[in-house]
Amino acid sequence: MKSLKREIINVTLIVLGIFSAGMGLKGFLMSSHFIDGGVTGISMLLSKVLGVPLPILILLINLPFIALGYRQIGGRFAFKSTLAIAGLAGCIALVKFPDITPDKLLTAVFGGFFIGAGIGLAIRGGAVLDGTEIAAVLISKSSHLLKVGDVILILNVFIFSAAAFILGIESALYSILTYLAASKTIDFLIHGIEEYTAVIIISRQSDAIRHAIVNRLHHGVTIYTGRRGLSGSEQDILHCVVTRLEIGSVKLVAQEIDESAFILTHPLGDVDGGMVKRTGLK
Repeated sequence: MKSLKREIINVTLIVLGIFSAGMGLKGFLMSSHFIDGGVTGISMLLSKVLGVPLPILILLINLPFIALGYRQIGGRFAFKSTLAIAGLAGCIALVKFPDITPDKLLTAVFGGFFIGAGIGLAIRGGAVLDGTEIAAVLISKSSHLLKVGDVILILNVFIFSAAAFILGIESALYSILTYLAASKTIDFLIHGIEEYTAVIIISRQSDAIRHAIVNRLHHGVTIYTGRRGLSGSEQDILHCVVTRLEIGSVKLVAQEIDESAFILTHPLGDVDGGMVKRTGLK
């Protein structure tokens, strides 16, 4: 029952993502001749140059990446992503969206927002609407010098350089703004306001702080044993993972007990298990 409910939620997220991305493309970008980054941007550029309908190009260009995803990630992911991309192509071809605004700045920002929301919702549903991330992961695995973000950045540099040549400098610059808006929206939807943060606390009253965090805030705490650099004496180090909305409450509890407590925070990409809630769906 739980797995069925989760699948229904995932399908709902993917469908919402398809319509959101379709709105961003047809309701904003296409009428103003702007593009997005990634495979979607390549498809839009080639559609301008070759005159091939955008839905066909989105399907064709994404298929090789889905095949790679099948080999590296799994059949379930590839199946859902194929349906999602086909749904996006069908949405663009068949659904009529209103042309929202002729204002270029609003078009770039909100077009990127709707596309980013669509991609982010699809990812949370266990699929992708753009094969760029798959390609970036595979390239980064084969290269020790390039990270995923580096690969995506390099790819988009080429895409927007081509856009400047084909569409003009102004359209390319607005397209970059679209891409930035989409990227920020994707990050927010994937990580959200519950983006995980690690909190490290070093204090002579670590046991009292640990007790307060566990019993008052209901968060798990891991204790590391370390040594002070100056004296060499042993020191307990507290480590807990919270959402960024909860950082303040952890700091407040620690500082109430020990005003001189040393507190260090740093963001985390993702966590699983323990006493931390998951934000994503599988």
